Amino acid sequence: MKRTLLSVLAVTLLSTTAYAADLPPLQSDTEADRTDWTQLTEKYGPLPAPAKTLKIGGVSKTLTNEYWRSLGDGYKASGAKYGFTVEYQAAANEDDQLGQLSIAETLISQGFNGLLVSPQTDANLQPAYEVAKSKGIPVVNVNDAVMPNASHYVGNVQKDNGVRVAQWFIQHYPQGGKVAIVEGQPGVYAAGQRTKGFRETISKNGKFTVVASVPANWSRENAYNAASTILQQHPDLIGFYANNDGMALGVVEAVRAQNKSKQTAVFGTDGISDAYASIRRGELTGTVDSFPVLTGEVAMEVMLRLINGQKISRVVSTPQALITKDNAEAFSTKDNAKLRQLLAQQQ
Repeated sequence: MKRTLLSVLAVTLLSTTAYAADLPPLQSDTEADRTDWTQLTEKYGPLPAPAKTLKIGGVSKTLTNEYWRSLGDGYKASGAKYGFTVEYQAAANEDDQLGQLSIAETLISQGFNGLLVSPQTDANLQPAYEVAKSKGIPVVNVNDAVMPNASHYVGNVQKDNGVRVAQWFIQHYPQGGKVAIVEGQPGVYAAGQRTKGFRETISKNGKFTVVASVPANWSRENAYNAASTILQQHPDLIGFYANNDGMALGVVEAVRAQNKSKQTAVFGTDGISDAYASIRRGELTGTVDSFPVLTGEVAMEVMLRLINGQKISRVVSTPQALITKDNAEAFSTKDNAKLRQLLAQQQ
């Protein structure tokens, strides 16, 4: 199966050469052509009323992760609000690259008017993207792997996730210490940027040592095993940063198993409900919430504007916030208008 995918991608890379001449490879964190989510109406005017005959497809990594289910809830909320069709599908797991590609290709063949895609890797959905582009179907890359040839991306600044956590450690551990990173999937842009943001920021301080940085492929079990080994090798470790919350919760289990909870802080990324619950219980120290429901709503707005013929910035930035026990209640509000107002005040 992997050989087949590599063959497909090799063909796709040849077909994208001409496109690459039009747009440079997308680096979503640093792309200058960007609009903040709060500025869409100000910059592009009111959202045009969408036709009720529209069919928008969402292609996600997997529905086993709450983050991706919540992103789909944002898509569906927009569809319900305006009365058009939203079909949200995902691969069986985060390693099913061909399955995800097949879903995207099927939606294209069924005549959907636009696709919101969250690729498993930076390359696996490129064949479908090329087909959609040839048919004039808008495609928006939504968190967190980034297709280099994507013309539109909606998501947060991935590097900033790691930066925020590193700043917390610098503030709360002025004496410094040993820290470790549990990475996501190797080769995925978001995982690399989150790791880079944490490592660069904390290393620049000069008082911390990153003693380990290991991939756990978004797996809670793999993260538990990796953290257990790291703690055995470095019993004086003061903290972990994990690239997502599922892995962070696995790290929490390893820390508790070795009676290091009071000594070793653990941070994740995404802001899933299990992370909030763990924070309230005093287990997980914190997470960087990227508000997937709101991200889904913003991505759908971008899609509707593109279908209406508007020329939108290549990147539309969505919000994030460092969540700890101090502010978990405020940011866990189910009042969408209140949350939007709270996040807009952070700008």
